[in-house]
Order: sequence, then structure tokens, then C-alpha cells
Amino acid sequence: MTVRVRFAPSPTGMFHVGGARSALQNWIYAQQHEGVFVLRIEDTDAARNRPEWTEGIIAALDWIGIERGTYEGPYYQSSYAADHTAAATRLYGEGKAYYCGCKREDVIARTGNQHSGYDGFCRDKDLGPGDGRALRFRTPDEGETVVEDLVRGKPTFENKLIEDFVIARGDGSPLFLLANVVDDMTMGITHVFRAEEHLPNTPKQQLLWEALGHTPPIWGHVPVIVNEKRQKLSKRRDKVALESYRDEGYLAAAMRNYLMLLGWAPSGDREIVPWSVIEDEYRIEEVNHAPAFFDVKKLRAFNGDYIRALAPDEFAACCAPWLQGTDTIPAPPWQPGAFDLQVFTAVAPLAQTRIAVLSEIVEYVDFLFLDEPIRDEASWAKAMKGDAAEILDATVAAFEALETWSAEPLKAALEEVGLARELKLGKTQAPVRVAVTGRTVGLPLFESIEVLGRERTLHRLRAARATL
Repeated sequence: MTVRVRFAPSPTGMFHVGGARSALQNWIYAQQHEGVFVLRIEDTDAARNRPEWTEGIIAALDWIGIERGTYEGPYYQSSYAADHTAAATRLYGEGKAYYCGCKREDVIARTGNQHSGYDGFCRDKDLGPGDGRALRFRTPDEGETVVEDLVRGKPTFENKLIEDFVIARGDGSPLFLLANVVDDMTMGITHVFRAEEHLPNTPKQQLLWEALGHTPPIWGHVPVIVNEKRQKLSKRRDKVALESYRDEGYLAAAMRNYLMLLGWAPSGDREIVPWSVIEDEYRIEEVNHAPAFFDVKKLRAFNGDYIRALAPDEFAACCAPWLQGTDTIPAPPWQPGAFDLQVFTAVAPLAQTRIAVLSEIVEYVDFLFLDEPIRDEASWAKAMKGDAAEILDATVAAFEALETWSAEPLKAALEEVGLARELKLGKTQAPVRVAVTGRTVGLPLFESIEVLGRERTLHRLRAARATL
């Protein structure tokens, strides 16, 4: 048997990190078993679907390493509407489904319980298709449905507790449960790995597989992803869009490494490992059952480690989108012609050890490419008080006297300014840093001043002094 897995997202919004994890889990399983990964776009919700969301899904998969051209598809669920309808018609014709005209309020009125499932009222009425009549699957009255699940073992469901569920609406359009099953059959899917929220649907879908004469796939339901409050990640409440992390400057390698740790871990006391190790060691059978905590702080730390591991030229190349701007990343605050690659290359190694996401590079280097630094008012208020004016005057004089404009002489000159006033270097350099860079936090000061140059540095020191 050739393993065939699928990833079947709906193009109704940004690409969820949970979807990215599912895609990677399916992708790895296919790679491990020399199988096939199928991308199917479930686009039957016409009111919410948008073409840009579909392209967003494909681009996001590209970013995490599931590149177009390396898998089957994308197929579009809407293209298989005739197959869905044919399956519904067949089930009805074979007596495995029946039409029902009951509304939800009718069921509640009969049962006296607004939480109860459908009571089978129309099961034996032999109704035909008609306006407002939904098609329900006739579930078995006896026995059990056993789900073969590589993550959860063999969840067992009593058939008598599974209500006769709707497979086609009153207008004849098939529901997700049926369309999903028919598509998987048509595409020869052998394994379905998805989030555990779909587990309650699985016995219903397995019954449909069997009713349509096919062997159900092997299932695997992985734990849901939760936030720090142990709540399921929500688009409305949490930062869940993969594109947002990409555009903020998370590296694809860091993101996919982290996503694969949500419910699983490689061997040994390690988490940051090459992708080849994950491909070799990952086993869906080893995925934990407990909800997986998406820790943004941990992801950020992960990303910082990945950034520091880059070769200098790789780091510079990765920073390019934030230094130039793209369709989804804002342009930096300087004019395009002001950027100097040679200057950036000189300070890039200093920045590489300090940033956790690539978008932070702009605030670390913007002072080099602007006529005047962006003034952070909190930094200014903190540094430009007390004897700041006197320190700036003395610093200008000391720097003007320097014959060599490099980091060590600059540091020595400022240390002398501090010693004359019985001040430590940290206290002395605070107003100088803010005058030159606009902020209290940034790259090493003296290396920054060296790159900025004598004329621009002295101009900024004098300009800051003039405001005090």
C-alpha cells in the first residue's frame, strides 16, 4: 500500500499555526513512508472563501518547507460536488439514509431537552426529497464503532449513542462530513492526521466510509494547541496566523522546529535540532495526548538561537526584507537611497547577537541611515537630566581632540570624561548614547559611533546639548 496523507484547509482566513503543525506532521509521515502528500482546499463555503486566502495557504506551506511542486494538488473540494451528490443519492437509494423534515425546535419540543440529539422521528416515515427536508444517515442501532487511532489507541463508540446525523441540507448540498469522506475516498487517502477536535466526527465518518463500501483510513488525532491560560488558541483572542510570525521575522526553520515540539520531543535532552533529526525520529505514535501549550516566549527564544546560529552573510540576507520593505512588511523609516550595505555589514554581527526576531533589526540600525535619530521620549527623559549637559560638552571636546576615530580611543576618551566627574562609564555614556542613537538600548556604543563617523556623531552631540 502506498501511504497517501492529505492536508485539507479551508481558505477562510490567515493560516493558523495549528494547521501548519498538522501539515508538517502529515508531510513527515509521507516522507518517512515514501508516500504522497495531498493538498486539498476545502472551498465549499463560498460566502467566506477568498482567492488570496488560498494563495496564502500555499505560500505559507512554501515557507515552512512544503513547497509547491513537491506534493499532489492543490485540489479543490468544489470540483468534486457531483461526487458528493452522487454519494448522497446512493446512500438514500440503498436505504442507508432517509429524508427528515424536522427542525431543531421540533426535536426540543418532543424530547423536552434542548441538549439532546436527534430522536429518529422521521426514520421510518419513508419521506422523499422535498423542500426543507435534510438527508440523514441511518446509524446502526447496535454494536460499536472502533477507531484505529495511532495517537489514541482504539477509541470505541457505541452506535446507539450516535444520532442519525445530517449528510445533506434541505437544499440538497452535502455537508462537510460527507464531502470530506468522499474526497478522501476519491483521492485514495490511507491516513488522516488532524487535531483532536475532529475526533467526535470520526465514528460518523468511519460509518460513512463503510456504508460506501470502502475501508476507513488509519486515523491520528493530535492534541489541540492552547494558550498560557490553557484555552484553545483562538483567532479572535490569540496570535495564531503563521503569516504574522513570518512577517515579524521568525525564521522558517525555527518555526517548524518549534511546531513539531508541540506534543512530541526528539531523543535526548534537546529541543533545537536539525530538521533531518526530526524527519528521522518523529513518530506520530509518540505524540502526547495532553493539550500542547503554544509558548510565544519560548518560540521567541528559539528564534533568537536560530538567528545567532546563522552565518554572517545568511543573517544579512535574512534581514533584507525589513531593511527594504515588501508587500507585507512595512518600509523602514529611512529613504531608500540612504541605506548603505557596507555600513550595515559592519554592524550586522553586533546586531545578530542581540535580536530575537528579524524585524528588530530596524530599531538597532536606523540611526545609521537617518539624518537625525528617532527620539524615544522615555529614553530622553531618563538620560538627559542632571549633569547630562556638562557630560555632552565634555564629550564633544574629548572626541574633537581624537586623532584616531575608532572604538577603543572613543571609549577611553569617554572614560576620562567620567573619571573627571567621578562617574562610572555606564552613567557617563547614557546621554551620549541617547544623543547619538535616540535610545537607551542598542548596539555597543563605541562601535556604533565609529561606524557613524566623526562628523555625524559630533553634530548629534551638539544638537542634543542645544536642547538642554
